[in-house]
Amino acid sequence: MTEAPATIIVIDDDPEIREALGSLLRSVGFAVNLLASVGDFLRSGRPDGPTCLVLDVRLPGQSGLDFQLALSRENIQLPIVFITGHGDIPMSVQAMKGGAVEFLTKPFRDQDLLDAVHVGLARDRVWLENEKSLATVRARFDSLTPREREVMALVVTGRLNKQIAGDLGVSEITVKVHRSQVMQKMGTRSLPELARMADKLMLAPGKPQTHS
Repeated sequence: MTEAPATIIVIDDDPEIREALGSLLRSVGFAVNLLASVGDFLRSGRPDGPTCLVLDVRLPGQSGLDFQLALSRENIQLPIVFITGHGDIPMSVQAMKGGAVEFLTKPFRDQDLLDAVHVGLARDRVWLENEKSLATVRARFDSLTPREREVMALVVTGRLNKQIAGDLGVSEITVKVHRSQVMQKMGTRSLPELARMADKLMLAPGKPQTHS
């Protein structure tokens, strides 16, 4: 299955700068979306594939820094390269603390922008791959019965079948059957891998866990 193409989204209210950045990014093979405001982005949405946002700090309506904060609050992952003609140190510190890839002051070197965009896309590829892996683990976990989820939660803590049987008030044979089903449905033969899967599920925001 081929990866969706990388897309660079440029949000800048100056049409000349938008077009110049679009030409630069297209010249090295990127798909580019040129937008004038945050509102335009909200209407168009995030592309499916790896994405990096080139964002002007000062925009009509919601500023670039305000938009970065809003994305963070909504837990929306999107690498941002800030560009500005009016930058100062507190502004750049705020942007970088918020997780920005880079903070470039106009006029900047084309190569500096391209380097930053490549870093942003690399970050997004890792995030997308992790999300894909997590979705697979979630789907496997959802296929478990409530009892199998209880057994899995105890197995990954290192408890033995006999101990789990005592915890749950069932026979050791029953635990062995459930344990075998858990390993099969989760697609693993090793306890360390099952424990890593459990860690992923526990780290997933909003994912209900079944405890003994």
